[in-house]
Amino acid sequence: MIRVPFHDGWTVGPKLGAFEQPTPDTAPRPVRLPHDAIRDLARSAASDQGVNSGYHPGGVFEYARSVDVPLEWRDKTVQLEFEGVYRDATVFVDGAVVAHETSGYNGFVVALDPFLRFGQTQRITVEARAHRDSRWYSGAGIHRPVHLVIADPVHVPLGGTRVTTPDIDADRAVVEIATTVANGTRHTRTPRVAWEVVAPDGTVAARADAPVTVLPGSQAVARVRIAVPGAQLWHPDTPWLYEARTSLDEGDVHLDADTVAFGIRRLQVDPARGLRINGLPVLMRGACVHHDNGPLGAATPDAAEDRRVRLLKAAGFNALRSAHNPMSRAMLDACDRYGVLVMDELTDVWTRSKTAFDSAVTFPDTWRHDVAALVAKDVNHPSVVMYSIGNEILELGTPHGATWSRRLAEEVRALDPTRPVTNGINGIIANLPRMSEAMAELEAADPNTMMANMGEQMARMNASALVSDSIEESAAVLDIVGFNYADSRYRQDAEQYPHRVIVGSETFPAHIDAMWALVEVLPHVIGDFTWTGWDYLGEAGIGRVDYTDVDGYAPTGTAGPFPYLTAECGDLDITGHRRTVSFYREIVYGLRTDPYIAVHRPQHHGRPTATTPWSWDDTVASWSWDAAPGAPVTVDVYADADEVELLLDGVSIGVEPVGGEKAFRARFETTWQPGELVAVARRAGAESGRHALRSSAGSLALVARAESDEAGPDGLVYVVARVEDATGIVPCDADTRVRVEVTGPGELAGLGTGRARTEETFSSDTVTTYDGRALAIVRPTGAGEITVTVSAEGFAPARAVVIAHR
Repeated sequence: MIRVPFHDGWTVGPKLGAFEQPTPDTAPRPVRLPHDAIRDLARSAASDQGVNSGYHPGGVFEYARSVDVPLEWRDKTVQLEFEGVYRDATVFVDGAVVAHETSGYNGFVVALDPFLRFGQTQRITVEARAHRDSRWYSGAGIHRPVHLVIADPVHVPLGGTRVTTPDIDADRAVVEIATTVANGTRHTRTPRVAWEVVAPDGTVAARADAPVTVLPGSQAVARVRIAVPGAQLWHPDTPWLYEARTSLDEGDVHLDADTVAFGIRRLQVDPARGLRINGLPVLMRGACVHHDNGPLGAATPDAAEDRRVRLLKAAGFNALRSAHNPMSRAMLDACDRYGVLVMDELTDVWTRSKTAFDSAVTFPDTWRHDVAALVAKDVNHPSVVMYSIGNEILELGTPHGATWSRRLAEEVRALDPTRPVTNGINGIIANLPRMSEAMAELEAADPNTMMANMGEQMARMNASALVSDSIEESAAVLDIVGFNYADSRYRQDAEQYPHRVIVGSETFPAHIDAMWALVEVLPHVIGDFTWTGWDYLGEAGIGRVDYTDVDGYAPTGTAGPFPYLTAECGDLDITGHRRTVSFYREIVYGLRTDPYIAVHRPQHHGRPTATTPWSWDDTVASWSWDAAPGAPVTVDVYADADEVELLLDGVSIGVEPVGGEKAFRARFETTWQPGELVAVARRAGAESGRHALRSSAGSLALVARAESDEAGPDGLVYVVARVEDATGIVPCDADTRVRVEVTGPGELAGLGTGRARTEETFSSDTVTTYDGRALAIVRPTGAGEITVTVSAEGFAPARAVVIAHR
């Protein structure tokens, strides 16, 4: 099989009617896949998609590409493999409908054979649409990779190799490989399938082969059980990966080959010992993540997905929940490599809509297809440890909803009995019509606003008998019960439902101190997934901090007013920069022994604020300010200690206990003076760690640093632009507008910052730094030296050089 990227040569434009003619504004323009058709459209406060999409519009888009069809394809099987098109994708060849896929996240394969005219050039078009069908920024278009597949008529279909490890001992593991063989000819064929299991070090650990007879126009499955001696087991701390290499031959003729990466690992879960991998207990330090890639929009190049997983793992997370749609293949591959556990989620809705045009209308017809696509994508990935069949399903607390719960869970088990099934249950959302005491508020509120306004009342309601009774059947069909914002149930469920295993599938970021304490002491609670690990587009401003003393301020609940663009609730912002909450979490997890200083911006000292449950303090790790010496300032120090002493240039400012107002935090009221601010943490009188911040000194310079010196042909170049002093200190209130120029075989793919409220666009070559930083993303277009030049008024230009390889 020849499987090659099919990313170049495409154009995109708005879908026009049969009698419409393109204008200069609607004419197709060239793009490279993966691509997001919405990212560069004008945002507006009047957008009918509103805060959900970050005030982006919707639309219908048409991608097009010509392809030369050589004569040698006449005796081949020719396919297009799409990993995801948002949404309601329709594929045409020369105007003839070839395929339709309603889901924006399912991978699907298009058989081109019946439509090909050999020796001619043909036109492939793909329509995609997005319009008020998501509660967050969805983007639109061919947002995941596409491949052209050329195979012999007798071949291993895409996804045709499945590997399981059902029997693991200390001295050996049994690897079971099931390979599907398809016969597209008119005659019965009996090729031979040969398998090799390749160890992490590249050596062949085991071999086997067998013939398989395949009738005309049908498929057959060849299976083998291979014992692998001394198997290296996949675990988050040791993510060893094997390969199953399959060869399909008929006599001396080689027909096809397939390679699948897999891990050898054993999953166990029960309420007494929690989650175990290979017999070792694992607590899930989890982050929910949406699918967009910030400055790239909804496009998901492999390199961007790899970077997100790598940086999230470095920030202390060992588990990701795909919210609320199936995770990309590239992100799953990265989770396999880095040892990050995955809760992969099917959908945000079943049969009751949350937005005007979401997938609820087609769900009764497509749910089996969608489940099959999810399992087929995930089945060989050792990182995937559970499937989630939904998120905050509206009908879940009804008999009808319980029927759907059972139906979905059993379908998943029928396709993959090796992994547990969960569901992100919110008892309040599942009982909206029955919450009479809150109905006046709920009638006009979206779920996020409802939860923000209810506060502690929500916790009491989630633990109520009404909720317990209504969700009991839907919860009973699950192997692990996921609870969204329902930690009030954790202890009572241990008594009321002693066989129930719980995971905090979605929790407020500022509550991690309380959440993690429950995970550590309650064996039936196997982990916590914060909302969110990585900031995202849409649900704009749900984690913002408002200063309420500005003229004309009016509360807006969780809806951030235009021009809010991002949610502003990630541990990492959309550029991958760690916010202060990330270091607090790292300390709570027990992964950081040194304290961490977080400074409230002195220009806002004493101002009244309004927050949401997803907010964190408006703090940064900086002691460099354009403030008058002596200006009042609040300093937080995060620490796992008894007390913290704060010193400025060696002189003690004071000592504060840790945990007085909030666990793992000491707060100081002081004044700003330039110098070195040091926090010394102590436990039982002995120093346990320290953290220092320094004021910038001397002149500032513009710098550009590439995260890597090299990039592959399908890679990306990430260049961080900063304004800093000679020692690398970045003043957070010295922002400037920068321009980025790319020379050599590369193009600027996106430029942005972590600023949540902005009217700047990711497609521009200029942006205003945020807290002194900006991120340029460059896509290689060939081999050679790429130079990224960053310039700004008043600064000497800065350059970063990267070598791109073919």
